[in-house]
Amino acid sequence: MTIRTDLAMEAHEMCRSEARESAEIDGVSAAEENYDGVTITRVNIINENGSRRLGKAIGRYVTIEAADLKYSKSEFDTVCSLICGELRAMADVQPDSLTLVVGLGNGKITPDALGTRVVDYLMVTRHIKRYMRDVLSDNISNVCAVAPGVLGTTGIETVDIIKSITEKIKPQLVIAVDALAAADIRRVSTTVQIADTGIQPGAGVGNNRECINEEVLGAKVIAIGVPTVIDAASISNAEIPEDLSPLMVTTQDIDTVIDRMSHAVATGINLALHKDITVDEIENYVG
Repeated sequence: MTIRTDLAMEAHEMCRSEARESAEIDGVSAAEENYDGVTITRVNIINENGSRRLGKAIGRYVTIEAADLKYSKSEFDTVCSLICGELRAMADVQPDSLTLVVGLGNGKITPDALGTRVVDYLMVTRHIKRYMRDVLSDNISNVCAVAPGVLGTTGIETVDIIKSITEKIKPQLVIAVDALAAADIRRVSTTVQIADTGIQPGAGVGNNRECINEEVLGAKVIAIGVPTVIDAASISNAEIPEDLSPLMVTTQDIDTVIDRMSHAVATGINLALHKDITVDEIENYVG
C-alpha cells in the first residue's frame, strides 16, 4: 500500500521502518529536540541517494509538532517564534529586500484554504514602502502577497501565475504556503513543516503540479505547510486500487484548525520578515 505524505520526517520514519535500518540512511541526517513542550525534527537530505530513498528533494526540512497548538496560547506563541527563527536561518531578509508570499490552495474548500487564509493575516508593505516610506520603520521589509487560486477555477497553472509575478517584481525570496497531507492522524492539524526546497502543489493528494522552486522562479523559495488531511487508506490499512483517486479525510474541527494554524504561520512569517516588531504591533496592523 502506498502511504501518502508531504512530511519529510514521516517519509524518513517509513523508509527506516520498511528497511529495518537502525543506522541512519545514507544521504540523510535527522535530529530531534524539544523546546517548551514543542518537538522540532530536522531532516537534512544531503545527496541523490537520500532524495531517492525518501522521495523528497535535496535540502532542509524542519517539522514543528505542537499537540495543543489549536487551544494553547503558550504553544501558539512558541510555534510562532520557532517559525520566525527557522525562516531567518534559511533566508537572509534585509529591510530593503523584497519577499513575495504565495498562498496556495482553494479558499472555498476549508482543508485546502490554509495558504489563502495566511495571506489575510500578513503585513503587506511593498506599496507603503514604495509610496509612503516615512510611515514605516526601517526594520519593516518589503512584503507583497498573492493567492493565485487553483487551476480548476482560474484555467491557468498556478506556477505560471507565480512565474509571471516574479519576473515582473523580481523578489529576493518567495515563501509558498500550502496545506499538506500526513500519514499519521496525530500530525494532522498539529504540525508545521518548513523546507528550503520549494514545493510541489498537490503532491500529497496525488494531484502533482509543476514544482515551485528556485530553479523555476529564479528566486529562493521556502515552503511552509500544515497537514490538514490524511489518506483514508492510511487509517483503515485497506488496499485501494491504484486506478482510483485517493480518499482524503480531515478532522471535524477543521474550520477552527485552519483559522488557528493560518494565524500562527502568518505571525511567524511577519515576525521573520519585519525585525523587532511585536505580536501586538502585527495585530494592530492586520486588524
